[in-house]
Amino acid sequence: MHDTYEPQAVETAAQKFWNDTRAFQVTEQPGKAKFYCLSMLPYPSGALHMGHVRNYTIGDVISRYQRMQGKNVLQPMGFDAFGLPAENAAIKNKTAPAKWTYANIEHMKAQLNRMGFAYDWSREVVTCRPEYYRWEQQMFTRLFRKGLVYRKMSVVNWDPVDQTVLANEQVIDGRGWRSGAIVEKREIPQWFLKITAYAEELLTELDNLPGWPDAVKTMQRNWIGRSEGLEFAFAVKGQSEGLRVFTTRPDTLMGVTFVSVAAEHPLALEAAQSRPEVAAFIEECRHGGTAEADIETAEKKGVFTGVYAIHPITGDEVPVWVANFVLMGYGTGAVMAVPGHDQRDWEFARKYDLPIKMVIVNDDVHDAILELRRDVAAGGDAMTTALGGGSVRDVYEPSAAVQLIEEFQQRLLNEGAWTERGFLVNSGEFDGMGYDQAFNALAARFEGEGRGNRRVNYRLRDWGVSRQRYWGCPIPMIHCATCDVVPVPDDQLPVVLPEDVAFSGVQSPIKADPEWRRCVCPQCGGPAERETDTFDTFMESSWYYARYTSPGAQDQVDERANYWLPVDHYIGGIEHAILHLLYFRFYHKLMRDAGLVSSNEPATNLLCQGMVVAETFCRREADGTTSWFNPADVTIQRDEHMKVIGALAADGLPVEIGPIEKMAKSKNNGVDPQAMVDAYGADTVRLFSMFAAPPDMSLEWHEAGVEGMARFLRRVWSQVHRHVGAAPVAQSQAGAEALRRGELVLDAEQKAVRRKVHETIAKVSDDIGRRHAFNTAIAAIMELLNALSKFDGDSDVARAIRQEAWEAVTLMLNPITPHFSHTLRQALGHAESLIEAERWPVADPAALQRDAVTLAVQVNGKLRGQIEVAVAADKAECERLALADPTVARFLDGQTVKKVIVVPGKIVNIVAG
Repeated sequence: MHDTYEPQAVETAAQKFWNDTRAFQVTEQPGKAKFYCLSMLPYPSGALHMGHVRNYTIGDVISRYQRMQGKNVLQPMGFDAFGLPAENAAIKNKTAPAKWTYANIEHMKAQLNRMGFAYDWSREVVTCRPEYYRWEQQMFTRLFRKGLVYRKMSVVNWDPVDQTVLANEQVIDGRGWRSGAIVEKREIPQWFLKITAYAEELLTELDNLPGWPDAVKTMQRNWIGRSEGLEFAFAVKGQSEGLRVFTTRPDTLMGVTFVSVAAEHPLALEAAQSRPEVAAFIEECRHGGTAEADIETAEKKGVFTGVYAIHPITGDEVPVWVANFVLMGYGTGAVMAVPGHDQRDWEFARKYDLPIKMVIVNDDVHDAILELRRDVAAGGDAMTTALGGGSVRDVYEPSAAVQLIEEFQQRLLNEGAWTERGFLVNSGEFDGMGYDQAFNALAARFEGEGRGNRRVNYRLRDWGVSRQRYWGCPIPMIHCATCDVVPVPDDQLPVVLPEDVAFSGVQSPIKADPEWRRCVCPQCGGPAERETDTFDTFMESSWYYARYTSPGAQDQVDERANYWLPVDHYIGGIEHAILHLLYFRFYHKLMRDAGLVSSNEPATNLLCQGMVVAETFCRREADGTTSWFNPADVTIQRDEHMKVIGALAADGLPVEIGPIEKMAKSKNNGVDPQAMVDAYGADTVRLFSMFAAPPDMSLEWHEAGVEGMARFLRRVWSQVHRHVGAAPVAQSQAGAEALRRGELVLDAEQKAVRRKVHETIAKVSDDIGRRHAFNTAIAAIMELLNALSKFDGDSDVARAIRQEAWEAVTLMLNPITPHFSHTLRQALGHAESLIEAERWPVADPAALQRDAVTLAVQVNGKLRGQIEVAVAADKAECERLALADPTVARFLDGQTVKKVIVVPGKIVNIVAG
């Protein structure tokens, strides 16, 4: 081995060996424990970023560790290659999306290989290739025949200039991100997958995923949003059709003061025919966003339709308003409004001076009402009047109870809705009931009269998979004037997306090409047209993990899938907690129900890695814009006490020191992984990525930290070099084997060093294997390096201990720094590959045994000294040594020992007075 550590040479040699031996290609081996480790596949943007490096290093560490446990390990990789960014880049670079995408894939593959990730590239998936997406087209047609796919009108963001649908994030201040045109809401036909048919299973199965983070499961539960409620109808004055509503709070029914409907609701559209203000408001709503989050935070606005609904209990007329916060796609498109007990309704009522009625009170107010009713025998009618909004002071003398009721009423009117559960008031026959009692009473009434029923609803909406963009998988459906919509037959799949196209971004090339659209109806043989919408790219990323298991299969997957699935460890960012991971779980159940896989869930364990963050620096320019400066181009200024007092850019002018934020192009605080690899080597970058923070926490990037990791590797290299040069390696290996067999006699220092080695093996094994605490594992190895650095001696026993120690260090570092370990392992006399021949080190119980232990000694509960006793020492001996310790004796001077408590192996507590 070289006398100095040269990362580029070491890594080139190791990677050549792995490539030549196809070290990471695996096949199914029934009877052998398998381990499927998967990191979320990247979008081929053109270059890896530090988030990629961290994510994939975590996966590689876990994979290599499990391989060293003797398991058959699958770690594949591919590219999520369809999607809008490729279209944007194609417009910018005046090229076809396919050409741009494939070039980026080749570049990123080279970067991934340069990092030394142990991928089985024979299973590579590129989602924009027909041999991949044909199978999701086939699944879609199967689901259509099963009734799990349907087409309906749906509201979307429409850019009237670019003539395209925009995602919510592409709408900026109500305008299209590219054209700047005012975005419209438009109803167009869209394809949907009926994920709601699996809502209950998606919810309940979360309880069977103990290896998933609680935060992710909570987010999914909230997104699915199971709620039990009551569905019934308000009659509409002068109309035969009623307004059906669903509510989880039927106990507030008597507090309804208006009903609100969506702008697209038929009642609203009908009202618009005769009321210009309604038509104008609906038109205004057409230019709003469609995202639920945007609607929740927008100003609450509406208009009266001129129509009245009939309260189903009281028969009172309540006005019907069109409101911008009611969505036609959620529930029935109509909502009963209870401004006293719903904050959104309260804001709307205050804005338009609509009544606010108190029908639910808290425990204290309920008790006050009961107190007044007990005190005033004839107060029933007056009490009802008072609680209806009149002043109770007109009927009763002021009291603490009266004041409490008044304060509660005023709070509702002036401060906001009271949304908690409580007791009913102003509710006629339901007065005094709690939530459950009122729910059951109202449900029984509506069900008995045939006017409503209990119902379980879900917040979850069906998955809209249509996109009006070009760069995506064509939806395999055919439109026929005679047969309506017909699926493409299996023998005509895949429907191939043309890749050699001129792309301007204004219209999809397949929508603009009549020849591509033209086809023959497979049912009647008449002229027909292909569907020109393409799939949402979540479709491709929902089943890629399964295709990895079955490369070349003549179906979506084959029998090999059940060997590998479920994924044993899935790794990706928490930002994918809802949509991707929910669709991922849903699609797996679709494949299960199609007989393709046998497991219920796609992944047993999930690790959500934290972000990579870095400092930000900016300068406010004279024109009002902000310039951002990369940390590498900024010099920090410090005073004589090393306190930061400012920062200068490369031009010598000051810049503002901003917060530490996620690496992003927008803040120019990213670090190029390739530059780091070129400067320090892949293993150093990998080591820092695992050492700087636990995997689920944010990692703050500091190049000084990278340099620290480089120094650590150089120290290990130097000490191993010194060791292998001091004596023949074969002789040291023989000594290490004799040491493991217990044939060598060790003195106290040698025993202590060997014990440290095996304590480190035990800790690192637990940190990496069970806890995935890679940072503490590395710290433990660093501690061991310090101990070995201080261990002198040239005897055969000392060399044997060092040989065993360095073998253990290289094995423990192997998952994290595989090139480095590969080379050092060979230098230590092991010609075979680390990939297959070597196993994870096991702590020797005999080496962990101690001849003596250190006990803390307390006097009256305070630590006063330490003593060393033989492991086999009894309580009497521990007590004798503790009392004889000079330091302890000083604290006992002049006192009488009343009691001595000995906790074996831990502590001696002396009670004196």
